[in-house]
Amino acid sequence: MNENLYSLLSSHFPTTADAPCMILPDGRVWTYDDVERASGRIANLIVALGLKPGDRVAAQVEKTPEALVLYLATLRAGMVFLPLNPAYQRHEIEYFLKDAEPGLFVYRPQNRVLAEALALKTGVRHVRELGDDGRGSLIDAATPFANDFACVPRKGDDLAAILYTSGTTGRSKGAMLSHRNLAANATVLHAYWHFQPGDVLLHMLPIFHVHGLFVACHCALLNGSAMLFEPKFDTARAMRLLPQASVFMGVPTYYVRLLAEPGFTRASCEHLRLFVSGSAPLLKETFDEFRARTGHTILERYGMTEGGMFASNPYDGERRGGTVGFPLPGMRIRIADAAGRAVPPGEIGQILVKGENVFTGYWRMPEKTREEFTADGYFKTGDMGQLDADGYVTISGRSKDLVISGGLNIYPKEIEEIIDALPGVAESAVIGLPHPDFGEAVAVVVVRRKNAAGATLTEAGIAAALRGELASFKIPKKVFFVDDLPRNSMGKVQKNLLRERHTI
Repeated sequence: MNENLYSLLSSHFPTTADAPCMILPDGRVWTYDDVERASGRIANLIVALGLKPGDRVAAQVEKTPEALVLYLATLRAGMVFLPLNPAYQRHEIEYFLKDAEPGLFVYRPQNRVLAEALALKTGVRHVRELGDDGRGSLIDAATPFANDFACVPRKGDDLAAILYTSGTTGRSKGAMLSHRNLAANATVLHAYWHFQPGDVLLHMLPIFHVHGLFVACHCALLNGSAMLFEPKFDTARAMRLLPQASVFMGVPTYYVRLLAEPGFTRASCEHLRLFVSGSAPLLKETFDEFRARTGHTILERYGMTEGGMFASNPYDGERRGGTVGFPLPGMRIRIADAAGRAVPPGEIGQILVKGENVFTGYWRMPEKTREEFTADGYFKTGDMGQLDADGYVTISGRSKDLVISGGLNIYPKEIEEIIDALPGVAESAVIGLPHPDFGEAVAVVVVRRKNAAGATLTEAGIAAALRGELASFKIPKKVFFVDDLPRNSMGKVQKNLLRERHTI
């Protein structure tokens, strides 16, 4: 049996030649037949360059149909795909190329001088261009090759992709994802979220990340669905396209921006059956406002680079704001103390996960891999959370974001939820800053809500509002007001940058 992920995905492609796969902003349509032919040509090119099964193909390109086809061609040829954020700069790119040693590096034409210099320096044998318009030397070189390509047999444990973690602390780690890891998660999500014939996915996420490339694309491809394939999120475009879609996946920022549009109403969403949110925590306020405005309840889920999705609110059943639902079928989640023992419901502990979708380890880091797994095979996510009496999982924050003040553990989310509910607050981020007496002191960075009528936010006012809600050691010693919070490409607040920028 060929366990190549492409074999699984393509077995669900529609058999009609004109079935749409990607519908572009300019009206052009890529059919599933187009995808098969183009991926066949690129797979033939990769093999002709001398790459062998297991070799890496790195791509630092913008979101285009050709970029998605490159990923599928890499799978098809038995190689390992390495997507890189287009925002990465010289130092980061050099590290990834040196560490992963790809046989082929595909880059944007405007980065030619840098890409070729780094390829020469790191020993990358082949480089090709793929522009933001879908053109370039990669496509030119592939054009003469045959459309047909026999999918290379792969075992489930063979690598399909390497995704580097954000590297906010220390050296970036390459999470190794096998064909089985990706297939297991794709099939579970496809079933759990009730994908059905005729579904159309509005795809506005980037495709260098788990959310856009694996969660969104895999579900659509497994369903043989059309994707409204947009280069990025744009509120006005989303408003125009929502009536043509049945499923939308986004990060919380997308939903906040949609709610800021007066025309975003029940009528504009009546064709949708599912809104999914992930990659960053969804504020309960956003969850409630969205339901009140549209009649739809956002389905929030939880996952990470090292294994895709671990938990999800139910498709059928109560979706609880502030939670990420239940462990997905086949997943085991343990909320544990420092010794790895399960804690009772309601208590906060570290989140450990186990399942077929959990990655095989970190690329060329065997010691780090061993550190991150328990003796009984659970992966230590680095997140803190709790289970309620009904089995819903709530994320309390990253363990590295835990504030320990005077020997007492303080979980930022508890404080953030109260501050975010105050009049005039758009959002907040609680951090720990060095303190001579307490070791760490609680500080909060607050973004004021624009045009908030009648709301005057002050440091004293925020502290006063918290005193009746929280123990005194949780009250922030300092409040900083800023215009916005620093975020990574998937919308997660970069608390490490906040800790660098502020002092008490």
